[in-house]
Amino acid sequence: MVNALPQPAGDENSRNHTSKHRESDDANHPQVFVSDDLVESLVKLFKLLSDETRLRILYFLTQRDELHVRALCELLGESQPAVSHHLALLRVAGLIERRREGKHNFYGLKTRQFSTLLDMLFDAMPEGHRRIRIDDYMLTQVTA
Repeated sequence: MVNALPQPAGDENSRNHTSKHRESDDANHPQVFVSDDLVESLVKLFKLLSDETRLRILYFLTQRDELHVRALCELLGESQPAVSHHLALLRVAGLIERRREGKHNFYGLKTRQFSTLLDMLFDAMPEGHRRIRIDDYMLTQVTA
């Protein structure tokens, strides 16, 4: 389990069992077993990414090594408190990092959190079937 996303309160034993998702009985679509912890982490991540402002922040950070808070405010057309709130959520989730220079904060993208969750998802899939199709797009795992 990746600890960068907050964990819900509850009994640890109730979350550590494995749930199964049955793709199909077809030999081309074998059963995939995904842990409840991984599903919970992915749900939290996708909920975080479902906000338009946070998604735009991440997009702008993919275009540069780092951005100052005021630059993000101008790009987004939003107030500094609103942008800072979104930045704090992204930082707690481990998706971005902050560098302080004097009184100024600069933010940059950290890709490890998202790639760790995707690695865990792909590891749950059988060899040869490690791909996810979303309409006309295919997400596949490339092994090094």
